[in-house]
Amino acid sequence: MAHMTGVKTFLVSIWIAAVIGNTGAQAGEAEALAISANIQARHLPFGTILDPVFASSASDQIVGYTRCGDSAIWTGHYLAAEAFRYQVTRTPEALDSVRRALAGIKSLSDVTGTNLLARCLVPSDSPFAAGIRSEEATHGIYTNSSAGYIWVGNTSRDQYSGAIFGLAVAYDMVDDPGVKSTISQLVTLLIDHLSDNAWSVVMPDGTISTTFLVRPDQILTFLQVGRHINPGHFSTLYDVQSFLLTAAVLAPFGVDVLSDDSYFKFNLDYINLYNLIRLDTNVTNTVNRKAYSILRNHTAGHQNAFFDVIDRALNGPDATRDAETLVLLDAWLERPPRDKYVDLHGIVGVCGDRACRPVPVPLRPPADFIWQVSPFQLAGGQSGTIESAGIDYILPYWMARYYSVASPATVQSAASSITTVAPGSIASIYGSSLSAATKQADAQPLPESLGGVSLSVRDATGTGRAASLLYVSPGQINFIVPQDIQPGLATFIVTTGGAAAVSAPGTVLPAAPTLFSASANGNGVAAATAIRTQAGAQGLQAPVPVFQCGASGCVAVPIDLGIDTPVYLSLYGTGIRNSSSLSNVTVTINGVNVPVLYAGSQPEFAGLDQVNVALTLNLRGSGETNVVLVVDGQTANPVTLNVR
Repeated sequence: MAHMTGVKTFLVSIWIAAVIGNTGAQAGEAEALAISANIQARHLPFGTILDPVFASSASDQIVGYTRCGDSAIWTGHYLAAEAFRYQVTRTPEALDSVRRALAGIKSLSDVTGTNLLARCLVPSDSPFAAGIRSEEATHGIYTNSSAGYIWVGNTSRDQYSGAIFGLAVAYDMVDDPGVKSTISQLVTLLIDHLSDNAWSVVMPDGTISTTFLVRPDQILTFLQVGRHINPGHFSTLYDVQSFLLTAAVLAPFGVDVLSDDSYFKFNLDYINLYNLIRLDTNVTNTVNRKAYSILRNHTAGHQNAFFDVIDRALNGPDATRDAETLVLLDAWLERPPRDKYVDLHGIVGVCGDRACRPVPVPLRPPADFIWQVSPFQLAGGQSGTIESAGIDYILPYWMARYYSVASPATVQSAASSITTVAPGSIASIYGSSLSAATKQADAQPLPESLGGVSLSVRDATGTGRAASLLYVSPGQINFIVPQDIQPGLATFIVTTGGAAAVSAPGTVLPAAPTLFSASANGNGVAAATAIRTQAGAQGLQAPVPVFQCGASGCVAVPIDLGIDTPVYLSLYGTGIRNSSSLSNVTVTINGVNVPVLYAGSQPEFAGLDQVNVALTLNLRGSGETNVVLVVDGQTANPVTLNVR
């Protein structure tokens, strides 16, 4: 009886986790917000983007910072990402991030004393200054004694392009007067400095680090942004330069697409043409679009989420491309955050010194911004001690949200981020302004209205059915998919106060298995129970712990298997009950098929399903290993188990 009481308590906790779920952000958005929080915590030590160096690949102790030489370009990309986030969410946190990134770019201009843009800056007394000074010595180290900073020179066109890109996006996406005023002043100073120096980047000693004269498209982009932000100051200059330079715009793109060497050039081309084309209302835009066509024709098949979403911005919706964008963003989330060395020889097809086709995003070698690296690259990385910022996820993600590539609301299982659901399963819809208040159901049967909110599901036949609600909040609703809903594409409609507020597309399958994890996010150790029995006396049972949770999270507890004391495991999930037959349900642990004794509904809690398996002796020594459930050919999210 004590064991049964413990199981009941556990099941209550699992169901409550399904009721409340992972509140506050939709699938994809949760990851984007986590990346932004990590950038704030680790990647802005001096106000601009740098990447931390850790003591070891397994350590979280920061012992240095690197990639200072590209701080300006990635701070510009980060500013753009947070500006799109602000426009989509209108949250104070996003506005704070915009202001911080904007202040960082401004500091790169202020520190030089001439309105030249520095690559990066570091407080002279920082314990990390010596390492950065050594790493960036070839670019030239300059000192602003009065401000107490050293800064890195030899500024490239890349750094200016990244900064101007971010400033232009933020000017249009953020309606805060202070932000707009700062951007207007900063853009004017940066462009005037370049124009006054004949479009060359002049260092304090008079040397020229680079010139824009070889890239008329970049000159016109900057002047177009300047005219947009400060028309009284730049309109005449833009008109003059447009007359002189437009005819020369196409040539650099024809050269760029001759090879994929220095692949970062394509990222620069995309960010500059994004602003040049979207802001240009003159006849010259015909030439700019021809330049873009040259670029796009070469790179469209490169499986590049950032390039795809810029194409969406410039050319409008395309179902195939937009679907690819979402798949590529999901694939990015499978990438490790650190720079562990990758060698794909023998893993992907090799044609000469490159992959024969674009490498799957999760396998690509590490980079500071994956979309500026050739998708055909076979090897790269270092020792796993450098953490990339993740701007290559949040920028295309928030752009996808802004340009309606990603839905403002999404439907997924309540157990994991799998985006298919089944009749009778527990599901979640994530979005914003879904409910005016936070409420949860406190009894069964579940209500069809909660806190003034209801949800209906219109299936592939056009029939709508009301869903039972477990939990409602401004950012999330958890509900039971109606059992008699027909499989296929469906529309999930949230109604507040009698009016339809939000709708989201979703896919309903007869079976869409997902498993709960102890951490309630679908990853890590299974939310499972186990019992040990006595051979020949099945009534003698004792509970076996599967996991334990503490302040640092949940970990698996090793399970000992005995010859005369068989162990049986119960997994809990949803979307399982509609399996065609028990024979079409399989569970593998450490790659070994184990007997499935039951797969169906857990009768006490709405939407909760259960799978019972026997842990066979050939699993001994498996250690921490994956548990994989397949129902009618549909694979659930893998969870883990530890078998000793």
